[in-house]
Amino acid sequence: MTNDTATDPGPSTPTDAEDRFTRGARIQAQLDPGLTDSLRRALADIAPDFARYTVEFPFGDIYARPGLDLRARQIATIAALTTLGEQRRLEAHLRFALNIGVPREEIVEVLIQMAVYAGWPRAINALYTARDLFLTLDRSAAESAQAAGADRTADS
Repeated sequence: MTNDTATDPGPSTPTDAEDRFTRGARIQAQLDPGLTDSLRRALADIAPDFARYTVEFPFGDIYARPGLDLRARQIATIAALTTLGEQRRLEAHLRFALNIGVPREEIVEVLIQMAVYAGWPRAINALYTARDLFLTLDRSAAESAQAAGADRTADS
């Protein structure tokens, strides 16, 4: 029997950690440009290391793997979060999916598909979360368009 710990490099070196963090932050920026900073601020007073872990492991290691593009990973994440009933995280990942170009109709179809495997209550709760997010985004877009129209009128 060999001792595998002799060849184990042990914990990541600071350079490796920085590479993982940089890679994770780059991927997070594709999903939401302010995500990394927002995560750091949100956890600064309770668990700043956890913010770093969240950038490094899920995004710097898993999301960065070859084999699935970011779009496919977001669809898988939406399906998983629906199955788990994690509405708060689901809303964030629905936003991320929209930010990278996944159409609303496709998101809705993924959520409907989850009724078969995650159960009706989980699917309908996810659909409510999506509907609320879509309404919020539409309202925000309408307000922005209205404000832009008012700015053009004032400039005339």
